[in-house]
Amino acid sequence: MSERNRPHILIPSPPITEGFTPIGAGGREPRPFTGNRGSHGRRLKREFEQAWPEDQQEEGTTITFESFPGLQLALESLDPQGSGEQPELLSVSTREVDGAAVQVATVFIPFGKKAYFLQRLEQYVATATDDKAKNAKLVEGIRTIRRATIRELWTDPDELFPSFLGDSRWWEVWLRKRDGREQQRLSEYAAAHQLRTSDHYLGFNDRTVVLLKATANQLAETFEALDDIAELRQPHEVSSFLTELPASEQREWVEDLRSRLEVAGPDAPVVCVLDTGVQDAHPLLSDSLDGTDLHTADPAWAVRPIEAHGTEMAGLALYRDLSAALTSRVPIRLSHRLESVKILPDRGENDGELYGAVTARAVDRPEISAVNRSRVFMLAVTAPVTGGAADAGKPSSWSAAVDALAFGRAIDDTDPKLTYLDRDEVRRPRLFVVSAGNIRDLRPGDDHLARSDTEPVEEPAQAWNALTVGAYSPHDDMAAAPSDFAGWVPVAPRGELAPTSRTSVILDRKKWPFKPEVVADGGNAAVAPNATDIDTPPNLALLTTRLQRTGEGYFTTTRDTSAATAQVASIAAEIMAAYPTLRPETVRAMIVHSAEWTEAMRSQIDAVSSRKSEIGALLRRYGMGVPNATRATSSAIDALTLVAESQIHPFERDGSGEPKLCEMNLHELPWPAQQLEALGSANVRLRVTLSYFVEPNPSNRGWSGRYAYPSHGLRFTTKRAVESVAAFRERINKRARDDSWLSTTSRPEGGWLFGADQQQAPGSLHTDIWTGTAADLASKGAIAVYPVAGWWKRRPKLDQSELGVDYSLVVSIESPDVEVDLWTPVMQQITPVVEIDT
Repeated sequence: MSERNRPHILIPSPPITEGFTPIGAGGREPRPFTGNRGSHGRRLKREFEQAWPEDQQEEGTTITFESFPGLQLALESLDPQGSGEQPELLSVSTREVDGAAVQVATVFIPFGKKAYFLQRLEQYVATATDDKAKNAKLVEGIRTIRRATIRELWTDPDELFPSFLGDSRWWEVWLRKRDGREQQRLSEYAAAHQLRTSDHYLGFNDRTVVLLKATANQLAETFEALDDIAELRQPHEVSSFLTELPASEQREWVEDLRSRLEVAGPDAPVVCVLDTGVQDAHPLLSDSLDGTDLHTADPAWAVRPIEAHGTEMAGLALYRDLSAALTSRVPIRLSHRLESVKILPDRGENDGELYGAVTARAVDRPEISAVNRSRVFMLAVTAPVTGGAADAGKPSSWSAAVDALAFGRAIDDTDPKLTYLDRDEVRRPRLFVVSAGNIRDLRPGDDHLARSDTEPVEEPAQAWNALTVGAYSPHDDMAAAPSDFAGWVPVAPRGELAPTSRTSVILDRKKWPFKPEVVADGGNAAVAPNATDIDTPPNLALLTTRLQRTGEGYFTTTRDTSAATAQVASIAAEIMAAYPTLRPETVRAMIVHSAEWTEAMRSQIDAVSSRKSEIGALLRRYGMGVPNATRATSSAIDALTLVAESQIHPFERDGSGEPKLCEMNLHELPWPAQQLEALGSANVRLRVTLSYFVEPNPSNRGWSGRYAYPSHGLRFTTKRAVESVAAFRERINKRARDDSWLSTTSRPEGGWLFGADQQQAPGSLHTDIWTGTAADLASKGAIAVYPVAGWWKRRPKLDQSELGVDYSLVVSIESPDVEVDLWTPVMQQITPVVEIDT
């Protein structure tokens, strides 16, 4: 393949927009009810009456509806959302009974709305003998009805609910938004009953999140006294940081590198390190980190760091490979700078704190200081996940805050204790690069890949809009190891996943995105000769800058997914420097698009290449592989990358107010068709990446329909070699068909590595690779982007489709076996001809 010395081609022309109706796929018939309808309805009516308090004193009553095993409740019928005050679905959880899932929904019923359910139950009983009983969808999924307790409001796994109800502990309390005074009511109640609340709280569209320290019994009393509590979860506890490891401490290394260093100017992009603070006095950081760019999430904290982790991350975020910079003898030109926000106090962790609010305040500080600066936010602080496989990947207040910030929500902190993610301000999207989190209790006898496959990514790495980074091990050579590691054996073969890296293999693939999207160097571990100990020799770790204390040197070593995250953040800033006008969504896409699997990863993928589900599992282990800064910023003559940025309006409403999908965009790309046709049967590769950001809906109310987590979804599909553009439109868009259209069977197109399972999977980033002949690729230069459902569609008062949503499409063509100029003919198609007057 030729040298990558050409810029990527940015497509200036917009796509063709047309009205869109998807091709229906049909639905599954509901399971028929096999019991006695009349008896079932009468029993539920009796349970509902018993659950209602005899002497109604409060503004309403909270009732729990439980499904039959294996069935789902009609959640939207439990949450009518009509005019005036209506019953409100608060939360939904799932538990297992005899191997089958049971859905538990908790509903607040306002005073005066008792009849809403009673009438439906009575109508069902009255029509029980008819072929179609009224309200059957609502009633026949319900197994039992009872008065709600705090146990039903708990949406984390059952086993995490406190077993000792008298122990005081922190609870994450989600309040339903009613009149704006819900947090005040909770605070006043807590103060009156000697309970503690967190100093800060977090606001979403219809939920406010606050921490409350209480026993389960005290919380139950709070629930009985207040009608505001919608959901309970377990708070986050941040992970412990890496211990410092020994490294060479030679002053002359520092002086030599500084003599060859050209730092970026004050207007350059920055990596904003959200961590324990960064030591700006370090000689390898000082020229790239101004004192005015040091911030703290809490103004009361000291700016200077005490903990080392942030300074270690800064060295990698700035230099990416500090070891290579030190050992080379050529000039080093930096294209970006650093910022720092301390998000943890020097004592180690925030006591009773919401990390979503901390993160939002941390983002706010540098944006106020330098509002127009291009930046990538790097977050390598994580919290252990809660629960087992069934709840892995579930959004949290922290991950949802990251998603809202990435989507571009403004931070309204008029109230210094409330961090509200404001929907009224103009969106300003942000790029977050987040660590996948580490396995901290490595065991010498582990099968490290099997272990990583069962250890899900940590908080907040499940955020849909974040670029999540795992770690791999590029080195397994012990020749340079210190003598006290003689005989030790590396855990991971060269190029494999790092032993500590977490994955999303066990996450529900129908609900949650694949994570990590990419992996980077996270070092390796080694096992002692007697297999009783496991550690990381310094030769298998990464050299970086050390937090300097009296008498200490300039360097240390680090490892794991935090180190990998810093390197990827550095690549993101380099892309911003090379293409300063690109959106954050595009920068994320270009990083993922540049990634390639190592030989070790590729061998695993090739072994299951015919089995899409197993390929999907490997995608959730490795992501798309290791990103490359050169590939991310440069094309080659025979490796062309096209970048298109556009906007789409996902939803619209007809005259009756019924929601429907709105439009699709057809990208007819400048394409080297003649050059590809000339190559004939030569093997070529097409790669497509679609990236966009979604607005989160983090309350746990079933994760579908109007309670779905993403505001909208987008998908791409490509024209096939055998069809015209008109036939392509008709195949995917019902509105493009006329009365003369004839139905045909459309089979999935071959040649795609992941195929429809991944292209249609959840997430806000979709990517796939097609391999085939150049002749076939010559006529595939059209790509459609279209919307799929999200919560905006079913919640018209909150739908912002009319404002449009941004997306980025990155498309590359590579001819690995034949050297041919694909770049020049495409560039000529988009470059206007300049006529010279004579």
